[in-house]
Amino acid sequence: MLDFHTTANLLSYDFVQQAVLAAALLGLLAGAIGPLIVSRQMSFAVHGTSELSLTGAAAALLAGIGVGAGAIAGSVVAAVLFGLLGSKARERDSVIAVVLSFGLGLSVLFLWLGPSRAGSKFSLLTGQVVSVGNGGLTTLAVCSAAVLAVLAFVYRPLLFASTDPEVAMARGVPVRALSVVFAVLLGITAAFGVQIVGALLVLSLLITPAAAAARVTASPARATVLAIVFAEISAVGGILLSLAPGVPVSTFVTAISFAIYLICRLVGARTRRPTPAPAPA
Repeated sequence: MLDFHTTANLLSYDFVQQAVLAAALLGLLAGAIGPLIVSRQMSFAVHGTSELSLTGAAAALLAGIGVGAGAIAGSVVAAVLFGLLGSKARERDSVIAVVLSFGLGLSVLFLWLGPSRAGSKFSLLTGQVVSVGNGGLTTLAVCSAAVLAVLAFVYRPLLFASTDPEVAMARGVPVRALSVVFAVLLGITAAFGVQIVGALLVLSLLITPAAAAARVTASPARATVLAIVFAEISAVGGILLSLAPGVPVSTFVTAISFAIYLICRLVGARTRRPTPAPAPA
């Protein structure tokens, strides 16, 4: 892990540089959208969306088409279903659980029917960022720009709807439409996250940095900036640390993000500690 010579040597390869750029783009996306996921209490939806990207990827593997496109399609369809069927907070978890269980059943079937490429199947669960390539990096860059542009356009009403949906609806904010739009953005981001850390661990990039930022600040703007910084450190740092030992990237990404969360939790607990009242004279 501390073999800097090996790390520097590997960084000279094009596919490693492409992997680092892909991780940086994903960190930007995850940090920008993460605080909204936390404020909307949609962490379980992220888990469901990332797991159902596995369904789309497995279907694509069975059909012999691009796994990345299949993962994006699966994530977007799942996220839209969550947004439409679970618009009310009290029924959101049950809707996600129902759709998730059905989708995972399809994933098992598709993987069983598919060609016996164990490496491809395993990478759907744990990620394979070094296989991004120029085409995948271009797709990620274009989709990242599109997601960030749409997110910037709807950010204010979306933040309002996330903070107080009842008041937002009374003020004429299209809460349901914004939920669907946000679900699509979430699905695209989760699908690309699967390439870095796999379907099982995508929460480490979409939720953990945002949850860490929420522990140290209540400002939405500062929380977003901190979440982006934390996500970049986790994603890019995870790749750099994994190069020399050859350990899967997801191991270090999850470890770094969890360490950042623990530090922020400790810092937040100290800063929010109530000041003792002065003793009476």
